[in-house]
Amino acid sequence: MSDTAKIGRVLTIAGSDSGGGAGIQADIKACAAFGAYSATAITAITAQNTTGVQEVEILSPDLVRAQIQSVMSDIGADVIKIGMLGNKETIETVAEEIKDTDALVVLDPVMVATSGDKLLSDDAIETLKTGLIPLCDVITPNVPEAEILTGIKIDDVDDLGKAGQKLIDMGAYAALMKGGHLKGNMVVDVLISEDENSVMTSPRIRSRHTHGTGCTLASAVAACMALGAPLEEAVNAAREYVFEGIRTAPGLGSGNGPLNHGLAIEDKEGDAPNPDNPFAALKGLTS
Repeated sequence: MSDTAKIGRVLTIAGSDSGGGAGIQADIKACAAFGAYSATAITAITAQNTTGVQEVEILSPDLVRAQIQSVMSDIGADVIKIGMLGNKETIETVAEEIKDTDALVVLDPVMVATSGDKLLSDDAIETLKTGLIPLCDVITPNVPEAEILTGIKIDDVDDLGKAGQKLIDMGAYAALMKGGHLKGNMVVDVLISEDENSVMTSPRIRSRHTHGTGCTLASAVAACMALGAPLEEAVNAAREYVFEGIRTAPGLGSGNGPLNHGLAIEDKEGDAPNPDNPFAALKGLTS
């Protein structure tokens, strides 16, 4: 293996967000923040900003396949992070391409828009459940997505756990059940796997600048895992990164604005770490 191949490598398969706050753009920024290398396979191109999505064009499954094969045949990947897929045909294509890979797989099941509208047809959701979830090492659904995938109504943390266990029963190795949609002053997430069950809490930040939190969290988990972090350590680091990203959001746009993805690269090269930057402690993952 060459020296350049020793860096943590993430292949992210997702849609492009022209506003830069979510999708492929957020994935690349999150991976860079942790010091991981990111390659991409773009599934869709969107015209969107902080106020909403104006237009979407789904790319052909053949083009998605070609991108995956191009990256994997040369650069390779330690972790494959999957986001927006768009339709049944693309889901089937991605599943075919990753089923025999040695890379870990992190799936952010992008299925429900902020408005509550479903982004995948019923047959596409069924294909996701039967064809892709069993290939995943980690799946990171929010409450509406988890309800659709499992059929379980989620009103509290216990329900999150039940839904997470059902996803494990469906074939995923681990499920990071995001509780941000539940009521309360604390955000409670549940990490469930075949080996552990952890409840993680953080104060809720009341902010409109939360665009791309799901993409960012999943990509941060993927980056940390690509760098060799164990699952729970990767999740804790990713959660802290997202928390600080929301807390220090740049305040862009007139709608649901983006996070501050540049946390890990704010200190200039050669400078001592800023002790007032809570994210500085997480840099040990990349040392």
